[in-house]
Amino acid sequence: MSQTVLVTGGTGLVGKAIEMVISDEKPKNEEWVFVGSKDADLTNLESTRALFEKHKPTHVIHLAAMVGGLYHNMGNNLDFLRKNMQMNDNVLLLCHEFKAKAVSCLSTCIFPDKTPYPIDETMIHNGPPHDSNYGYSYAKRLIDITNRSYHDQYGDLFTSVVPCNVFGPHDNFTPGVSHVIPGMIHRLHEIIYLKDLETPQEEKVFPVYGTGKPLRQFIYSKDLAKLIIWVLRSYTSVAPIILSVDEEAEVSIAQLAESIAKAFEFKGKLVFDASYADGQYKKTASNAKLRKLRPDFQFTDFDTAIKQAVQWYVENYDQARK
Repeated sequence: MSQTVLVTGGTGLVGKAIEMVISDEKPKNEEWVFVGSKDADLTNLESTRALFEKHKPTHVIHLAAMVGGLYHNMGNNLDFLRKNMQMNDNVLLLCHEFKAKAVSCLSTCIFPDKTPYPIDETMIHNGPPHDSNYGYSYAKRLIDITNRSYHDQYGDLFTSVVPCNVFGPHDNFTPGVSHVIPGMIHRLHEIIYLKDLETPQEEKVFPVYGTGKPLRQFIYSKDLAKLIIWVLRSYTSVAPIILSVDEEAEVSIAQLAESIAKAFEFKGKLVFDASYADGQYKKTASNAKLRKLRPDFQFTDFDTAIKQAVQWYVENYDQARK
């Protein structure tokens, strides 16, 4: 039987990665439709309904969200809460009406701020999230509650994935909005290629926001795409599943900055500016559940993935979101 997979947020970082994987895979009996904000206003129920009526999906990967980095979240928690709740409620209601399997995307930032590590899927609701992005976090947590409610009341197969920090081609590199990796890539690119071109690179300084001490797990967008496609086709539980690199792959922000500088072959100096907030020190996630189901999955080497992300940005600078 032919299936139609609707991907909301299909023009963003993860959506583009899924599109690239599907393009290479060329699956039979699956029609994939990637939509963005120009195709529908998902905060509006009737606009969302019109989108579903047009494509009549049997499966939905719900990636659309209002997202941003630490400083954008800190100043706009109400907007992150309301807009994401509206989108999520409308999309899942229409998934129910169209009897479509839904896979929604959460984030490790939804986990409690004060918690033992590593965190796992059972700990999402054990306490309040970090205060810096509580609006986004609570909106995303409610997806898990909504999934369970639809399943318990109607038997709908709605589930969610919880990726660690994602990066790769087609990221959002906009200053003040971007996450840490695209933010660093954008700033270092400007330092090398656009600012003080007469200054020798050896004399240039790359300012890294914060102390560099916080620890993070990062997943390459193409790796995440492959795992989300697997969840859509093969994962049959309403319970969320963490899609993260292994715990040993966790790196400090300082190590990240060094990897980006290496990818650019930057010959200047890295300076850490402690006047900027570090945010949550760590949020180490366990991928034991994923490893039990997919013990064979190979993640892209971190430095290799960073280099590919940098190369994409340099080669697509004019088209990149910045």
